[in-house]
Amino acid sequence: MTVQQRPRRTPPRSMTHERSRRSRSGPNWRLLRRVVLAFVGIIILLEGVSYVRFMSQPSSVPFGVRSVEWVRANVSSWLVDQIERQYYSLNAPSTGGPPLTALPAVGMGSVNLSQLTASQLPPRITPLITPALPGEGAWRTTGLNVGGGPGVLVSTFRSDPTYPKMVAGVAWIDQRKAKVMLIPGRYEPPGHGPRGPMQVPLDMRSQLLASFNSGFRFEDMTGGEYANGYLWRPLVKGIATAVGYKNGLMNVINWTGGPVPGPDVAFARQNLPLIVNNGAPNPTLSDSAVWGTTLGNAIRVWRSGLGIDKKGNLIYAAADQQTVGSLAKILIHAGAVRAMETDINYEWVSFISYAAPNGGLPSKLLSGIDHGGTRYLKPDDRDFFAVIARTPVTPNNG
Repeated sequence: MTVQQRPRRTPPRSMTHERSRRSRSGPNWRLLRRVVLAFVGIIILLEGVSYVRFMSQPSSVPFGVRSVEWVRANVSSWLVDQIERQYYSLNAPSTGGPPLTALPAVGMGSVNLSQLTASQLPPRITPLITPALPGEGAWRTTGLNVGGGPGVLVSTFRSDPTYPKMVAGVAWIDQRKAKVMLIPGRYEPPGHGPRGPMQVPLDMRSQLLASFNSGFRFEDMTGGEYANGYLWRPLVKGIATAVGYKNGLMNVINWTGGPVPGPDVAFARQNLPLIVNNGAPNPTLSDSAVWGTTLGNAIRVWRSGLGIDKKGNLIYAAADQQTVGSLAKILIHAGAVRAMETDINYEWVSFISYAAPNGGLPSKLLSGIDHGGTRYLKPDDRDFFAVIARTPVTPNNG
């Protein structure tokens, strides 16, 4: 008995034609969704691996700050910059208000004037707000003497009558008694040159007087760096440069040389143009495009700067809620005839002095500085400066 097979049902010609037409003229949305989801999953997996790898590397930077830096580098620097701008704009300081009744403590004691002549000291910083607060603008020792007198002095003053609660911290470094070293960090400057210890060298700590931050990361500035006998990035004409010479002296200049420094240069660190020249502010300080790709010139944030006075001594200044223009005014008022902006933001601004040899009794210039006093006594992510006494140090007894 033969089983009769059912005839195969052939779809109507119109339906077959419609499917064929759809496959030729339109995408397969189901397949497309699968491809997109697979692609997104791969991106998330790869980025997750990148994040874990980045965060597992040794670092001196807090977890939260490193996470933001990873997002900036791997997801969207524009997004992070916009969030920072909005945050600082919403938290901008208000003008006026009740004045301070006291300045934050700074330094370890008053200068022993009986041991010094007027020519050995910088002039007292004239207060900008009256009445002056006790000790405002007066120089104080940091705890160690060099050759019978202080190698580093610190002071504070209210920097702007419009914002009477703002306090600037200033440090003065006597180049007759101290020399400065530029020390590369773990990741800044980027490259494969000789990094050295990435912290204050152990054999220099018995004469360590102070340490402080350098400039922007390479990706955020135009300029170069020369340190440890290695050209990390070629130097650029017209850029502010902290240059150290092999005779132990340091200067802050507008670089006019070539991309490679001469044989008399021990180090050179560039960062943006000069903000002060010939004792006057740079006339382009209102141009936001010049003063950093992230926050520009007008956002009020922690800022720091390094200058040189008319006698050839160094002046470091730092303060919260500053524009690049107000930072320039602080440096000029403290005596700088030339100056450059160094790093900005509370995570990076850092000046530490030491009241005892071997990095003992560290003290931050201002209490609002984020990093602790031992920051540069262990490997740090970024390059920095160390201030070393030229001769053995002795405690300052006031």
